[in-house]
Amino acid sequence: MLKVSVSMLLFLYFICFAIPESVNGYDDLQFYEIKSGNFSVNVTNFAASLVSVKLPNKHGILTDVILGYDTVDEYKNNDKNLGAVIGRVANRIRDAHFSLNGTQYNLDRNSGNNSINGGSKGFSRVAWELAEHKPDSKTPYITFTLYSPDGDQGFPGDVTANVTYTINDNYTLSIDMKAITANKPTPISITTHAYWNLGGHNSGNIFSEKLQLFASNIAAMDNDLLTTGNITSILKTTNDFLEPSPIGIRINQLPKPVNSKKQKGFDTYYVLDAYNDLEKDRMNKVAVLCEETSGIRMDLSSNAPGLQLYTANNLKNLTGKGGVEYKPYAGVCLETQSFPDAVNHQNFPSSIITKETPYSQTISLSFSTNLQC
Repeated sequence: MLKVSVSMLLFLYFICFAIPESVNGYDDLQFYEIKSGNFSVNVTNFAASLVSVKLPNKHGILTDVILGYDTVDEYKNNDKNLGAVIGRVANRIRDAHFSLNGTQYNLDRNSGNNSINGGSKGFSRVAWELAEHKPDSKTPYITFTLYSPDGDQGFPGDVTANVTYTINDNYTLSIDMKAITANKPTPISITTHAYWNLGGHNSGNIFSEKLQLFASNIAAMDNDLLTTGNITSILKTTNDFLEPSPIGIRINQLPKPVNSKKQKGFDTYYVLDAYNDLEKDRMNKVAVLCEETSGIRMDLSSNAPGLQLYTANNLKNLTGKGGVEYKPYAGVCLETQSFPDAVNHQNFPSSIITKETPYSQTISLSFSTNLQC
């Protein structure tokens, strides 16, 4: 009969039960802060997520303008991607496959027969490693890094991604997203999935917030929100936000969804007028969002070719920070990114990176108050 010592039993217990579960190799999940005066940004290394963005409104009241959670554990179960960094490839890839240099790659199918937001264990579903945190710098910043091995979620190439949050000047947050491949070419399109509500995360819906988008065209999509490959003009239509317009009015003008179980709302890719594929590093105006009660305005710029406008149509009774219940339209996502499903549409700007041509996107978010919307 096999004899097992007490010490061996204790060792086995420790291995099986006492060691905390690791997420993507990192056990230390926590919140971090960067701050300049009364402007502060909180993040977590799970999904390199934005947790809060706080600044005073026109009445001097400190206001948190993004939706989020109170605990790190809630971010680990964050299927709505509140504040998360999305990758390797944001948005949807039809039939979860693509061909590159004669090889077909089959991806994780996590949205019916399709792939969405990098797969079920994409960048938004794993922990990132803290690379650098300089809260006391003249320009406070924090950097997270993530290694994604060849074959991760079906994508080729050994990829290393970095995301840096920096507070520049007064009330300006920069988000720098970079990725390199050590070997194989691969598609990359990273974005942030922050839900903005400039009245405050606890202020209800975003119907009264005015939105302006510097885009005259959208990528046409079918009923499953998959791109068809066509670019469509939206001038003088419900999708036209070239002039500032209350979001709620535009949502009410939309037709009822084909699927009766879905809420009306935007989940639409806008092609920026100013983008030039020959000047990929040039920063362009993307959007202006403004809320009159708080007086808070956000000006968004990026070097991305477009953005996905999502009005939180599918949020349902989600408990967020401070026990606040987030319902449909509680926030708006302005996700600057490459064209959706670019790997399957040769007429779209390429999302492929190589060892010689890495990925780089910068998002600039400038906040102000006491300005007219």
